[in-house]
Amino acid sequence: MSGNGIVQKLWNYCNVLRDDGLSYQDYLEQLATLLFLKMAHEQSQLLGKPSIIPPDADGKPLDWPSLMALDGSDLEAHYRHVLTELAKRPGMLGMIFRKAQNKIQDPAKLRRLIADLIDKQEWMTLDADVKGDAYEGLLQKNAEDVKGGAGQYFTPRPLIRALVDVMRPAPGQTIHDPACGTGGFLLIAHEYISNPRNYTLDRDQKKHLKNRALSGNELVDGVARLCVMNLYLHGIGGDGCPINGGVDSLAQKPSAAYEMVLTNPPFGKKSSFTVFNDEGEASKADLAYVRDDFWATTSNKQLNFLQHVKSCLKMQGRAAIVVPDNVLFEGGAGETVRRELLKQCDVHTLLRLPTGIFYAQGVKANVLFFDRKPASEKPWTGKLWIYDFRTNQHFTLKTNPLKREDLDDFVACYNPENRHRRKETQRFHAFSYGDLLKRDKVSLDIFWLKDDSLEDSANLPDPDVIAAEIVEDLQAALDEFALIAGDLNQNK
Repeated sequence: MSGNGIVQKLWNYCNVLRDDGLSYQDYLEQLATLLFLKMAHEQSQLLGKPSIIPPDADGKPLDWPSLMALDGSDLEAHYRHVLTELAKRPGMLGMIFRKAQNKIQDPAKLRRLIADLIDKQEWMTLDADVKGDAYEGLLQKNAEDVKGGAGQYFTPRPLIRALVDVMRPAPGQTIHDPACGTGGFLLIAHEYISNPRNYTLDRDQKKHLKNRALSGNELVDGVARLCVMNLYLHGIGGDGCPINGGVDSLAQKPSAAYEMVLTNPPFGKKSSFTVFNDEGEASKADLAYVRDDFWATTSNKQLNFLQHVKSCLKMQGRAAIVVPDNVLFEGGAGETVRRELLKQCDVHTLLRLPTGIFYAQGVKANVLFFDRKPASEKPWTGKLWIYDFRTNQHFTLKTNPLKREDLDDFVACYNPENRHRRKETQRFHAFSYGDLLKRDKVSLDIFWLKDDSLEDSANLPDPDVIAAEIVEDLQAALDEFALIAGDLNQNK
């Protein structure tokens, strides 16, 4: 069966479970745990070795056959026991089952998912691409769900592919994502390095790529579980687990440095926590991360991630990070961070992204590319090249989704073979370090193309595109109002 066929089969059953109040993400989490158990059983049969799923402390089995042997309330009770016990194990096993819970309340439906859908498919005999594509398809369907999905954790794959194509990760390098979501950046970096059209890997390089090249952090346990399963289905990860779940990357200095960081940190301006007064009333307080490796202390989550990414890099290490517009023009801490970044790193490229490509609505985002450099009295940034992929570009998630070929011109202009030999085009302009310092608050929010829709009504996009853009702008405005309202309530 093809990857699309498997996706459709599994997704159809998700619609049945939604009647019981199960969200798409809850369903995916159940699939992740059950698929792992089924594939572990198949692997032990194929290799003629004991299962990697150990028994509990009393010697009772926790593997796939132990689930298949039960029904009704006995199955439900044993499944909860399996989740609890395997969460205590180290490595990828423990990460996949970390804080996992049974969300399927009807034992009959749990039995059908196990016996009729998962057990009847031989998963280990499927090509890794088919298994991986099937799971990626489920993740994308989850992201597309505007009500209960996890679009904020799913970066559009065509965008990631273009970014990886210009960054060109290489064998032997270490690649990190401090906000890895469902693992898209790590997955496509792995795909790029393992592609024989890009590199011919020897045995040691293949082993390094599988076990040590990739790493990531993810704060939300459920999403980390989806990520680990995604990597596992694509043949990534060995005895250890490449993903740290439940980890706030901003809370402390990175424990290691990497040759490359690729990331799309979570959207939203401020970090906060709940405090209670003497009367027991709750309120939100801004959370500012105080780190001596940061240039500025701020509650702006995106500015903090930008500073953190710089700290994650080895000297001469390279980064591509998705940032919202406010990071480009915000004053105060924003100006401090931009000044220091331009001075201490080679900030060489900025890709301005169009609206309508992210699953989280109202997002106006950019990709900032920079290299970490050693200390120097002279600023490292010579020119910042900006590619405007936003003006007069109209995308929607349904009727006109972003495709990889839409970014071909950006990849060509970036000139990954030798980015020091670039040429200006209509959409690609260079701005000197001196010109950037002269701008108010060292703003990098720079436009030069005319918006055709403002000049001539005949050039207006289709009504569905206009409607989608209105929704995005309204959502962005509502998000801003929510932040303001939160600040006002906090100051009462």
